[in-house]
Amino acid sequence: MKMVKINHRNLPAVGIGTWNLGDSSTTRQDEIAAVQAAINAGARVIDTAEMYGNGRSEKLISQAIQPFNREDLFIIDKVLPSNAGKANLEHRLDRSLKMVGTDYFDLYLLHWRGSIPLAETVIELERMQQKGKIKSWGVSNFDTADMKELWKLPDGNHCVANEDLYNLDERGIEYNLIPWMNDHQVPLIAYSPLAEADTISGKLTHNKVLQEIATNHSASVYQIMLAWTIRNDNVLTIPKAGQKEHAVDNVTAGQITFTADELTALSQEFPTPTHKEPLAII
Repeated sequence: MKMVKINHRNLPAVGIGTWNLGDSSTTRQDEIAAVQAAINAGARVIDTAEMYGNGRSEKLISQAIQPFNREDLFIIDKVLPSNAGKANLEHRLDRSLKMVGTDYFDLYLLHWRGSIPLAETVIELERMQQKGKIKSWGVSNFDTADMKELWKLPDGNHCVANEDLYNLDERGIEYNLIPWMNDHQVPLIAYSPLAEADTISGKLTHNKVLQEIATNHSASVYQIMLAWTIRNDNVLTIPKAGQKEHAVDNVTAGQITFTADELTALSQEFPTPTHKEPLAII
């Protein structure tokens, strides 16, 4: 399994995304079983947010992690930008901790930028870390200019990760954001690595190059798409799965290693960006 280091902790590079998990009572038990299957297969990172179902995802995670040692897991949560200031951040953090059923988060992210000054958010995140409610903090949906602005703030360089949309359909961040993050040793957390089950372009699952490479590795096209996001170092990918078999497939995709020819074929089929593109957000 490919590994990534976040806040001095070595972690399997395939984690567990939870967007939309917990939204339906009819699929709840299958989703809990899927999260547990992923952990049993080797995943350690669980990514959730207060926004996901207004806490329903957090509640599902609370139930799913009960059989496991909390110290073995790395739980990420996120605060909405409207709550990311002095007035509300600690209150919302406490609510999320209660929802998940834990005393701390390993990583707490600003979900995206809002009207609250970034400097105020950093002060509050630092305060929560000092109080032991979070082990580290980071950001999400930040572009290169946002990261540069953050780095100029007092303690802004304490940010340990940036979570952005990244998949074969959306490679825009490769132009200058990923190089900047690599230069500053900030890992990328890739969300929607499966392109929302290929609903962004609808062209991935039937692509002949992807199908051929999948055959080469006795894998599915989705596993190839997922493995591609972590082909380089410094990336954690967080696919979502609502079924046990899909969850296990996601984790085992972390063992796929591409040949140079395969990587060249993928770049020819899905070209790298040649200019700055607006940050893609879902």
